[in-house]
Amino acid sequence: MSDSEQNIKKTSVMSMVMKVVVPLIITVGLCYVLFTGIDFKEMVAIIKRDCDFRWIGLAMLISIFSHIFRAMRWRIQLDAIDCHAPLKHLIYSIFGTYAVNLVFPRLGEVWRTGYIAQRENRPFTTIFGSMVADRLADTVTVALLTLVTFLLASSGIISFVQKYPDGYNKIMALVTSPWLWVGLVAVIAFTVCFFTRKTDNKFVVKIKDTLKNLWTGFSAILTMKGKGRWLVLTIMIWGCYFTQLYVAFYAFPITTSLLAEHGIIVALVCFTLSSIAMGIPSNGGIGPWQLAIIFGMTIYMPAGADAAAFNLNAAAFANLVLGSQTLLLIVLGIYTFAAIAISKKSLKK
Repeated sequence: MSDSEQNIKKTSVMSMVMKVVVPLIITVGLCYVLFTGIDFKEMVAIIKRDCDFRWIGLAMLISIFSHIFRAMRWRIQLDAIDCHAPLKHLIYSIFGTYAVNLVFPRLGEVWRTGYIAQRENRPFTTIFGSMVADRLADTVTVALLTLVTFLLASSGIISFVQKYPDGYNKIMALVTSPWLWVGLVAVIAFTVCFFTRKTDNKFVVKIKDTLKNLWTGFSAILTMKGKGRWLVLTIMIWGCYFTQLYVAFYAFPITTSLLAEHGIIVALVCFTLSSIAMGIPSNGGIGPWQLAIIFGMTIYMPAGADAAAFNLNAAAFANLVLGSQTLLLIVLGIYTFAAIAISKKSLKK
């Protein structure tokens, strides 16, 4: 085996470790933290005894619409780069993305890019750039949502921080660390130098060409037609995300009582924290999502409440909601890959 083949093999192994093994370790580790000290049998008993599954079913239905709206939004971006994929197949690509992410975190986006690129006979990197713009829009939305939530729920958050100041102090120490800002400046300087420096190196030129194709797909969001529809669909996507969690709050007595006492802000805080948690590379958000929901509910835990009992009920709620959504993604994934296989088979005839 030549040195180049060995390097390629090492790179592929490292890539597999980073994309599959590391997220799996994170998922298992966070699940261990999540279930440590939790009476699993009692949690299941709470679900059987207290849950009104009609609200969970409604949340699952709303979730399907969020995926359809996402496909509709992506179609606007793809039309801007002259890629006119049928909506049906864009919906398949979204369903498939989340199903793949359950097994291989972050590879779902690569799969959906490859599926559309192959089907429409378009450059992978251009379609991928469009997908990156789609995800960047979500990042910006989460940032704005976090800001709005903090302003609306500042009193509850500040009250919680005053009870547990250690976590706040650690976060502030990280944000104010000079090493963090020196590192950011160094990354920016390296990036500018990399793109402005002229070179004939084939490897560097190839990277620049790839990034140029990525930018073509990414920048289409700035010049595309239908920006108004795109913005409306963005609101509808995230409106569905929030609404499905909000209606799920009515499935359990503990969450219903929190809504009765504090209003919609409880669901908004939990939703924002769980949206941030989805940025952690775990399988389908399993682990960080539930921890974020439980933490958000703990902020509004009634004074004098039994903390252990409250956390057990919060865990029952969080695990059932995510479990039902995960089940839905599995069903949609099976439907999607079956439909794609049937479509390919019919084309060969």
